Amino acid sequence: MSRLRIAMVAPVAQAVPPVRSGSVETVTALLTDGLVARGHDVTLFAAGTSTTTATLAATLEHGYHDDTSLWPWELCELFNLAAAAERADDFDIIHYQAEYAPIALAFSRLTSTPLLQTVHHAPSAEEVRLWSRFPDAPFIAVSSAQARLLGGLCVAATIHHAVDPTHLTFRPTPDDYLLFLGRFTPGKGVLEAIEVATRSGRRLLLAATENDYYRESVASHVDGHQIVYAGEVDQTGKAALLGGARALIYPVQQAESFGLVLTEAMTCGTPVAALDQGAVSELVDNGVTGRVSRSLDALIASLPAVEALDRHAVRTRALARFGPSRMVDAHVEVYTRLATQALAVPPCPA
Repeated sequence: MSRLRIAMVAPVAQAVPPVRSGSVETVTALLTDGLVARGHDVTLFAAGTSTTTATLAATLEHGYHDDTSLWPWELCELFNLAAAAERADDFDIIHYQAEYAPIALAFSRLTSTPLLQTVHHAPSAEEVRLWSRFPDAPFIAVSSAQARLLGGLCVAATIHHAVDPTHLTFRPTPDDYLLFLGRFTPGKGVLEAIEVATRSGRRLLLAATENDYYRESVASHVDGHQIVYAGEVDQTGKAALLGGARALIYPVQQAESFGLVLTEAMTCGTPVAALDQGAVSELVDNGVTGRVSRSLDALIASLPAVEALDRHAVRTRALARFGPSRMVDAHVEVYTRLATQALAVPPCPA
């Protein structure tokens, strides 16, 4: 099965790829265009504002983040997924990129076309228990850490995300600041990042969308000199901030399934100082692309060593581990295996 007919179902919160932040949309765009470049017949089910080399099937002209009249958002996601399921016979595989929950599970027994799903968060035990009502439905895990959380489900493969190096410019000589780039939530560790900067005497830039948590808990720490709020940036601005940083600070407080910003920073040649949560230790090569610490004190102590790392070596390792070709090849292998098996037996018997 050399040329696959693939339905890629993206979230319809915003465009694919996103204008600003959106790791799910970013990875989905990279995978979709990579599959097209391999010669596969790909249809992308996404918001009408998306830009893709695939055939675009738009159930909504705009994403529900851009048009607040599109409510409830769950129904928008359901309409988009149903549009692909209704055309199941046109495809060898349907791949659902879940913004929140794997709602494609409910369709998996309604079509003979394999319906694969990727979730992009670290699921709770309660979530997995609910999902286990469909133990034969295949998942792709985005890290070994996430695969362990999906115990009892059908994990067809574990495939790390990729980044596009053409949009992440290498900076051999950084500017004089540390960077926190991520959502303003307690779990992301923004207050801990501020503590790192304060205790180490370094300048810190914060880049994310302003929200209630920022206004209530973070803004009072921003002085415009040592702690600077850079706002939400577009893709070009993000690359510039990442490349210019002496190090990316990632003091995450809750385990995450991946951590795309880590790989983006390393691809710019910027080393990372991170806490050991979730998939962090899978992504960061200690002493090569950054340091993984078990406590905030240890992270602060590691900063001189992190900043001294060879930025050329950081980028080289990142390109080898997180280049798009690897991610695309791994997905094609899974798609081919599931599509072939579907002709004879269910892809992953309960």
